[in-house]
Amino acid sequence: MTAHPAMFGHQRSAGTARVALIERRGKPRVSDLHQKGSAKAIILDPPEVVFLNTSGGLTGGDRLDYQLSVGAECRITATTQTAERVYRAGSGSAQIRVKLDVAEGAHLDWLPQETILFQDASAQRRTEVALAPGATCLMTEALVLGRAAMGETVTNLAFLDRRMISRAGRPLHLEALRLDAQRLKAGAAGLAGARALASVVLVAPDAADALSPVRAAMTEPDCLSRASALEDRMVIRLMAPDGWPLRRQLARILTLLRRGPLPRVWQI
Repeated sequence: MTAHPAMFGHQRSAGTARVALIERRGKPRVSDLHQKGSAKAIILDPPEVVFLNTSGGLTGGDRLDYQLSVGAECRITATTQTAERVYRAGSGSAQIRVKLDVAEGAHLDWLPQETILFQDASAQRRTEVALAPGATCLMTEALVLGRAAMGETVTNLAFLDRRMISRAGRPLHLEALRLDAQRLKAGAAGLAGARALASVVLVAPDAADALSPVRAAMTEPDCLSRASALEDRMVIRLMAPDGWPLRRQLARILTLLRRGPLPRVWQI
């Protein structure tokens, strides 16, 4: 028997998870749930949507797609079961797409756990939040370069992260982050030696009211944190030498903005 060359190719993971919730009898109810491949979604009560990738991580050529539709007047928290890991890529880039639609009068907390990028990782991620009139959202993203406890140092990778929040088709917040070997060496113009970074964006009519309390909560000694607000939007940036001080500071800020505890999977 002669083996076909394709038999020796690397297996790639692919997954899509799509969830839709609507208000019914005063409570959010699932109106659509679709799962395919390595992507799954778990619905917890109170209304929390937990996405997970059963492949255990991503590498070059893998694809992951999360979609969530929040119906009018619903208040939903969505997160990920654990940190997403992006491993060394032999060829190609992992592709991650997150699409979140929030209907009129609804609110979404999109609070994925951190993404860990390993040496020679290659990935592109695109997160789109579409808000209808009167909808609000709280969104965070956190990145960690390697595992400090394992003595890992990341000096080379290719990561492109695009985030967009729009309302009725008009952009409210645009953000793009590119990390590669050159930027990791850029000193003060780059990450300035930080191994962990995060951003938080709150879009709500009273977002600016939270600016002073958020600044007062920036007490983690090993985490550099800054916050600013314009009209109905607040943006917070965090940088730390390791993932743990970043997580502690991020948890403090999110608990304040949510006026309540973090998602249950964050506390495990």
